[in-house]
Amino acid sequence: MGKTYERIEGRLRTFIEAQPMFFTATAPLAGDGTINLSPKGLRGSWAVLDEQTVAYLDFAGSNAETVAHLRENGRITLMWCAFEGPPNIVRVHGRGAVVFRDDPRWAGLIGHFPDVDTSQHGLRAIVVVHAELIRDTCGYAVPLMTYDADRDLHGKRFAREDDASLSEYFTKKEHVARSIDGLPGLPLPLPATPVV
Repeated sequence: MGKTYERIEGRLRTFIEAQPMFFTATAPLAGDGTINLSPKGLRGSWAVLDEQTVAYLDFAGSNAETVAHLRENGRITLMWCAFEGPPNIVRVHGRGAVVFRDDPRWAGLIGHFPDVDTSQHGLRAIVVVHAELIRDTCGYAVPLMTYDADRDLHGKRFAREDDASLSEYFTKKEHVARSIDGLPGLPLPLPATPVV
């Protein structure tokens, strides 16, 4: 029922790009470390960069577990589920890198997300994932659910922040500069938002 693919192309790419949300899973190297699973939403905030690489925007939030785990070991799995239409689950297992605002790669990456007003969401970083294993499975047990719209709460909350106030907000959060397990998370204060 499941199949392994060498590239993200054709129907796999179309499927990934059409989904309204996906999930990320990461873990620290320590055997007793905290495994993290996060939902990611907001249409247009992820992109297939090429047949082996995907990227997504990392927005403001109350923690930075994924960022911390990627900085430590780079391991990540992304998963998209079909909640509408034919059943399907696609997983991309790979190595991720966190591109912060002061990284020279930023300018080339941010252009892949033209449909997202990044000034409204407290954009912290761009996560780039190089696929090592690409698989799909049946998804027969995934429920049918209807996508209505993206929530506007995140944009409303973080649109009022500038670089300085966003850094101050993150400094007050317990698990942003350091993960639950004490790993380095976001560098604070945040680098300034580049003018692109």
